[in-house]
Formats: sequence, C-alpha cells, structure tokens
Amino acid sequence: MVKDNRQRAVLVHLPPNPPLDIEFKDVTYTVSLGFGKGKKRILNGVSGKFKANELTAIMGPSGAGKSSLLNILTGFQTVGMGGKISVNNCRLNGLSAKEYRKESCYILQDDQLTPFFTVCESMRIASDLKLGTSISETAKNLIIDDILETLGLTKCRNTRCDRLSGGQKKRLSIALELIDNPPIMFLDEPTTGLDSSSSLQCINMLKALARGGRTIVCTIHQPSASIFELFDQVYVVNQGHCVYQGASKNTVPYLQTYGFSCPKYHNPADFLLELTNGEYGDFLEIMTKGANTKEWLIKHPKDCKIEENKYYDINKNKSCVLITPPSEFTKFWILINRTFVHLYRDWTVTHLKLFLHICVAILLGLNYYQFGNDGSKTFNNVGFLIISIVYLTYTSMMPAVLKFPLELPVLKKERFNNWYSLKTYYLAYMVADIPVQLMFCSAYVGISYYMSAQPPDLVRFTMYLGICMLTTITSESFGLLLGTTVNPVNGTFFGAISTAAMLLFAGFFVLFNHMPRVLYWLSYLTYMRYGFEGLVLSVYGYGRGELHCPEDALYCQYKYPKIMLEDLTMSEERYWFNFIVLFANLVMLRIITFFSLRRKLTL
Repeated sequence: MVKDNRQRAVLVHLPPNPPLDIEFKDVTYTVSLGFGKGKKRILNGVSGKFKANELTAIMGPSGAGKSSLLNILTGFQTVGMGGKISVNNCRLNGLSAKEYRKESCYILQDDQLTPFFTVCESMRIASDLKLGTSISETAKNLIIDDILETLGLTKCRNTRCDRLSGGQKKRLSIALELIDNPPIMFLDEPTTGLDSSSSLQCINMLKALARGGRTIVCTIHQPSASIFELFDQVYVVNQGHCVYQGASKNTVPYLQTYGFSCPKYHNPADFLLELTNGEYGDFLEIMTKGANTKEWLIKHPKDCKIEENKYYDINKNKSCVLITPPSEFTKFWILINRTFVHLYRDWTVTHLKLFLHICVAILLGLNYYQFGNDGSKTFNNVGFLIISIVYLTYTSMMPAVLKFPLELPVLKKERFNNWYSLKTYYLAYMVADIPVQLMFCSAYVGISYYMSAQPPDLVRFTMYLGICMLTTITSESFGLLLGTTVNPVNGTFFGAISTAAMLLFAGFFVLFNHMPRVLYWLSYLTYMRYGFEGLVLSVYGYGRGELHCPEDALYCQYKYPKIMLEDLTMSEERYWFNFIVLFANLVMLRIITFFSLRRKLTL
C-alpha cells in the first residue's frame, strides 16, 4: 500500500475496471401528491454526462432534486421517471439495464448495517458474497485490511455495528461496497456525519478511485472550498433544472460571464449555492440556459493532471485475479450462516422468547395439571387445547409482522447492490428461521403436554406436536405477509383482529353445528380451525378408551371421548385432512409473501 503525509493508504489490491461513461438526456421525474391532489414535477428534463476517471458532485439546495436525480441514474427509482439514460452510448433497457446495475453500486445516505456483527465480520460476509472462491483467503484478508485502513476503520474492526459512531457507520457503508470494486459508484451525501478532516480524506479517496478508471458520482450539500476543488465535475440543480455543469475550477469564471463576481476568500461552492437559492435575485432562467454551454463542460488540461504525491494510480498493482462472483447456492449457505448468527445474538427473539415459552408452558401446565386423563375435566382440557393454539398463533404472528419492515432497508440496499438475489435471501431465511420456531414450539409442547397429563402415547404426542408446529409456522407466515403488505402499526392491528376472528370460527366458543350456515362455511377459511380440530383428534380421536373419573366427581359426562367429539362435531376422524390443509396454507402464505416482499422492494 502506498502512503503520503496527507492521506491514508489507498486501495492497491483491487483489479482494474473498464471505463464506463453515463449519459442522460431530458430526464424528468414526477411524483404524486396523493389522491385527488395532482402531481408534482421534481426534475424538468435535465441532461448531462458523467465520465470515467472523474469524480462528479451533484449539488443544489435542499429540495432541488439532486437525490432524485441520483436515484434515477442508479435505477433505484424507476416509477414516475422519463427520458433516456445510456452507458457508453448504449441505452439502458432490458438485459443491458441489469448488466448496468451489476457494474454499479449505490451507497445511501442512511447507513443500513446489520447491528449484531462487528466491522470485520460484516466485511468478511460481504467479501464471501461478492468475491467467492476466485480469490484466496489471504487475498480477501489483504483487501479487507486495505479498505479498513484506507477508511480509518482499523481501530474499530472488532466493534459491533450498532456501537459505531455516525461517521464510522458511513465509512463502513462505503467499505462494504468497495470489496468487489465496482466501476460505477453512486454515493448519497458521503460526508454526512464526518468531521472536516475525515470528509477531506473520504473525498480524496473517492478521487483516487476515480483516477483508477471508475465513474464516481455523489451528491453533496455544501462542501468546503478544499473539498469543492477536488471534484472534476460539478452538476448543480435547482428547482428541477440544471443551472451549471462543468469543472469545479471553472465555476468562478463561468459566473463572472453573467456578472456574478465571487468575493475574494469566499468559498465558490457557497457563492454558487447562494445564487441558486435566489439570495441575489432570481436568475434561474438565465443560469438554466447557460448550463449547457459547451466551453464550460471542458476542463482545462492542468485541472485533469494528477498532482504528484496527492493521488495514486490504483491500477499499478497488476497481481490481482479476475473476480468470479459465487453462485447463488454458495450465497445461500453464507446467508444461512449469517441468519443463524443474527438470531443467536438477538436475545429478544431467541433467548427471551424461549424463556417465555417455557414459563408459559409451566404456567398452563400448573393451571391444567392432570386434566388430560380426567373425565370430569374433559371440557376444560379442550379449553387448554384452544389456548395452546391461540398462544402459538399470537406469539408467532406478532414478531413476524415486524420482521421484514425492520430488515427491509438492509435487504433493499444489499439486493440492489447485487449481493444476492431475493429468492436466495428468502429461502435462506426460511431454512434458518423455521428450525428456531420449531424449537420454541417443542419447548412449549413438551412441558405443557406432560404437565397436563395428555395421553402418554408417542404416536399421539407426535400427532399433537405436528399440528402445533404447523400452526406455529403458518401463523408466522401470515405475520410475514402482513408485514410486507401494510405498515407495522396496521400490521399489528390486523394481526390482533384476525386472531380474534379466527378464534371465533375455530369451533370452541361457538360449536360448528350452532353456527349459521354461511358462517359455518366461512370457518373453512381460517387455519385456526384446522389446528384446533387436529389437536382434539390427536388427543381424543382414533379410538381412545374410557377416561378416569374421580370418585368425588359430581359430573362426568365426557367419560367417553366419543361423546365429546360428537358434541364438538368432530366425530369424523380426519386428522390428516387438517394436517394437509394446514401445510397447504403454510406453503401458500409463504409463496404469496415472497411476491409481496418483491413488490415492496420495487416501491
């Protein structure tokens, strides 16, 4: 790694990239203001060209449209946009648009990081997902160490992401995307949260990366003079119009042609923003017309020269090998491991939930102690079965409602930047999460089943546990669907209401033969019905013998389980029908949730 007295080490272990120029013409962007309120034009036919080997800044006052333009150029925002975008004179459409996204990365202003991993662990996961086995472990470690040292993250490499400062989180977000060295980099406010020295180092590093053949475009609100002069090109927008595009060092001469003289020792960036904000009058139309003047789009040769000992040729090291991304199957196993570690470290969804399942199982076991084989308490024992169904339903559904809304920003960033496909992530999550949910269910069932003295028969216990497991996973699937369909507040509300509605149609509080005919047929739409009926049949069905009745019992109507099954309208032994329908509900909900999540990611 090469160093000087002004800047940290610059990346030298990354392979060179092909130069890619981005050109856009007559780009518009319109957003809806709400039902019946019309639309608002954010961008008004802006055009420009961002070249390889250059660091470009998109500037403008708040609400000018700079972030909207960046979102459109990255492909992050497609709804409501118009115009043409091309790379190396090839218009983006179809397959070429997908290839373009593979060659670029987008680092958002809000740092979306997995909180339970350290800096080094996050970098390692990203390197495994991006670099695969085409690069040796030693080379991966060199790249990670190089990037961390470049961005000043070496001292916090063993710090968890949720304990990093704002500036450290920003630098880590950049570091994660540098691992596979994309030829096009978009950054939204990369200096947010950094002090002046760190901001200067960050922009210096970005310019050095650009000099290696990359196209780097970032938005920046109000840079210092030293940072402003580092940009090769400045693209200024105001009220959706381009008011200047050209070299940063040409800004002052350009403004002088319109009679605007920048005061001596005044930051040109500040003066330019003051003009666009209208502090010296309304010159929007004049500046918009002059923004496409060709002479200002050409940088003077001296401005393009890389000063010795200030920037470095990143491609000087030719020992790198070509990067071959890992297969989706390999990424699948990496994501499974990450999910397991995440679940283990998040004690609120694993350790605490397991502890509460055990506590509730003991509480219900004590309350229904030895009811399972007591003919005088058969109806109360059926109440225990419905309570078990409700408990497993609610405790599986509610956390699931919040699952994807909490992880959506990280998922959206990583998927957009080609870390993995949505199918790979979704399948890995299910494979890692379902065993954990089954563990919670088994802990609850194992304790409560024994304490309540349900039939000591392995077959019946297996049938009972199977229905409880299916109910748990089906309820979680329904919660995940709610979480991808509505916002978390509405999701928790709909989850509670739907649980109450399903409980009404489960067949305990209102017997099936007492329901109005229409509502009886409606009960077939609720999976809680199949869970409850499956538990009742696993305990009392299939020829269970006479129950014990204590001598002091005054009433023992359900000494014979067959009578109780007839009263519940469950005399038909269709346990496997309930099992299959529950499983079908599970599969259907998981499939619908996948498509709902995919739709959510495109909004």
